[in-house]
Amino acid sequence: MAKVNPVKYYLDKNKHTINTGKFNRVNFEISNLTDSRIDKKFLKRAGGRILKTLKIKIPEISLAFINDARMKSLNRKYRGRNRVTDVLTFDYGLPFSGQGEIFICLPQAKRQAKRIGHSLKKELAILLIHGILHLAGYNDKTKRNYNKMVNKQNELCQKVI
Repeated sequence: MAKVNPVKYYLDKNKHTINTGKFNRVNFEISNLTDSRIDKKFLKRAGGRILKTLKIKIPEISLAFINDARMKSLNRKYRGRNRVTDVLTFDYGLPFSGQGEIFICLPQAKRQAKRIGHSLKKELAILLIHGILHLAGYNDKTKRNYNKMVNKQNELCQKVI
């Protein structure tokens, strides 16, 4: 997970407030910078379920769907890796405050869904879970932490989808 100063990479701001029960209200900002359609209602519901299941308070999540070129550029700039990746998370609050942005590379998500053999909707939910787990303080920098995060991701996937 990269930590940077707040910088918005998109112009289209679609704000969606989700009540996740007694835990918190979260403001989801969803922006699609690709030519493909996405199911924003599904993503809002999934995001709400993820937060409710994790029992964490996250005040605001910006979710942006971007293309390969933009993802490669962000990955190179903030992680030093000159390649496309599926999801990047930027935490803008205090450590583990949960306020930040999740960038999902929609073309990469489509390729992964096809390769794995499940729907794009499921792949987007998995990537959203992954991003929210980073905002919740999980990291995947070591093999042990990666395995812990993947186990939590799989557990949440079964509950959310």
